Amino acid sequence: MDFIFIYMTNPSKKEARKIAKHLLKKKLIACGNIFPINSLYWWEGEITDENEYVLIAKTMEANFEKVKREVEKIHSYTCPCVIRIPVSSNKKYFDWLRSEVK
Repeated sequence: MDFIFIYMTNPSKKEARKIAKHLLKKKLIACGNIFPINSLYWWEGEITDENEYVLIAKTMEANFEKVKREVEKIHSYTCPCVIRIPVSSNKKYFDWLRSEVK
């Protein structure tokens, strides 16, 4: 199976939802899950402590580059996090996912 999760951080729930809907409308993902998180990271020489929202997009490996390009076009961060994670699933879920994306 060539099923992946794409992990993306967002500054707000509104932006995470906007990106998920954009990718869904383009049939690049089958599903998106949004979770509130707290992130600590280095940015411009300082440790930053921010509340963010993770969008986990479920799709096929073949769509990763397309998703990455779309996210980079519309994301408000100058350096958006777009990470591919290979995963496995049960056959029924995989078949559903494969039927929902281009």
